[in-house]
Amino acid sequence: MTAKTAISTPDAPAPAHTFHQGVRKGPFVQVSGQGPMDPATKQYVHPGDVAGQTTRTLENVRAIVEASGATFDDVMMLRVYLTKREDFAAMNEAYGEFVTKYCPSGVLPSRTTVFVGLPHAEMLVEIDALAVTD
Repeated sequence: MTAKTAISTPDAPAPAHTFHQGVRKGPFVQVSGQGPMDPATKQYVHPGDVAGQTTRTLENVRAIVEASGATFDDVMMLRVYLTKREDFAAMNEAYGEFVTKYCPSGVLPSRTTVFVGLPHAEMLVEIDALAVTD
């Protein structure tokens, strides 16, 4: 049986609670929910701009995936949590640009979008991911 290992990178925000940025076991990589925080400044960015927040959040996800030894093209599933339905179109456009850029295979990850309350008022979006490597 393969050991479970924690994933950690300074290129994504450090977790604020009792979990890791990500966990890898064998070929499976699970990335914890990420938000629009700049890892260098530890500040939430793009207030009120869900497209900008989506891109920053996906950059954080990508950094953790890559810290595990995988690539963003290995991502099988992304779950997007939005606070407002009216943000869906802007999120979807920014999301589409990002995943198309970082999935050179042309096979985009599956996705679920859920409307929720998030833990910080500044957050309009949170995203987690599951990647599988060869």
